Amino acid sequence: MKDRTKPTRRDLIVSSTAAAVVGATPVLGRRGESREVLKVGLIGCGGRGTGAAAQALRADPNTKLVALCDAFEDHLENSLRTLSGTADIADRVEVTPDHKFVGFDGYKGVIDTCDVVLLATSPHFRPLHVEAAVDAGKHLFVEKPVATDGPGLRRIWKACDKAKEQGTVVVSGLCYRYQFAKQATVQRIHDGALGEITAMQTSYNTGGLWHRGRKPEWSDMEYQMRNWLYFTWLSGDHIAEQHIHSLDKIAWAKGSYPTKCVASGGRIQRTDEKWGNIYDHFNTTFEWEDGVRAFSSCRQISGAASDVSDWVWGTKGKANIQAHRIWADETWRYRGEGPDDMYQNEHDAMFAAIRAGEVINNGDYMCESTLMAIMGRMAAYTGASVTREAALNSELDLSPESYDWTALEMQPVSIPGVTKFV
Repeated sequence: MKDRTKPTRRDLIVSSTAAAVVGATPVLGRRGESREVLKVGLIGCGGRGTGAAAQALRADPNTKLVALCDAFEDHLENSLRTLSGTADIADRVEVTPDHKFVGFDGYKGVIDTCDVVLLATSPHFRPLHVEAAVDAGKHLFVEKPVATDGPGLRRIWKACDKAKEQGTVVVSGLCYRYQFAKQATVQRIHDGALGEITAMQTSYNTGGLWHRGRKPEWSDMEYQMRNWLYFTWLSGDHIAEQHIHSLDKIAWAKGSYPTKCVASGGRIQRTDEKWGNIYDHFNTTFEWEDGVRAFSSCRQISGAASDVSDWVWGTKGKANIQAHRIWADETWRYRGEGPDDMYQNEHDAMFAAIRAGEVINNGDYMCESTLMAIMGRMAAYTGASVTREAALNSELDLSPESYDWTALEMQPVSIPGVTKFV
């Protein structure tokens, strides 16, 4: 693996530039081909995956959805029913029975039959799926986060480097990078509107999310996978699965990633066994090489106050990234015109790049932001101060011993000062 110590500012803002460039480029077709139909496949048929499939079809009129895969047949059929019933794209949903793939190995069928693969399963499976798709030379949309542990992250980073070398597109589901309002706000920060950054603070404090219960006929594996949010091996905990958006925004604004962190966290409201082994709150202090710190808070606690915001302070003023506002020598607020759907924007950029023979590769920042989230989780779980290098090189592998529909022991809830860093 290449040296991962200091990503450049160019690495962090490349998606914004690439999206703008390819969006203005005439649609020519890869390798000189003219507007051939691009076959799209979806792996992971939940709500986010179904939405991504619709956005992919809307991004390019010469696309067809031809394959679906999910661990569970009911998820696949629900997704297909929704997409087939969506008026503006229904005529391009062409998933035949032999292109419905169910089970742990179903991803292989989608990759074999498609040009563009959308990955939206629970995060644990992302390294396996990215590796296979890159090896097959496919273009990729990759939902966040991209791994739940150090070994998985190293695998996916290596695969993204291979995609760069072979010239295939990798677009990240860190969608704020593709929102025009966020791009404009962060660009002003990079242009010096705040002067030197002195401190940052970010919150993703929300209520609880869904739980699908348990049916008597479900094995332990099926129960955990159907309720994947609440098991660290599958989701990475909510600091990775949800709060990664916030962490990505402040790292993007800073232009680099932190070198170490300390954290606290635990379970206050979600203490029942049904909530698996994740926490319901984290508080993390990230520190950069130049001494700047970011104070991070995330929680999923029903009935408590909500706050989703990202603040940056500098020698000249302050900015609220989420609100697209800057208070400095001049007060500024984004007032762009026209639609700014970040979910659609990222697919528009991806398909424009494929058509133009251009390459977008978001691999570095999607891996760096996942690593930042894993650092915070490890620091909270263990009570240790965790460096970037230690998290990246960690040997803690959260994978189960086997992938089958049988018994699967739930790992215990981590206890700071007792749980050891591995």
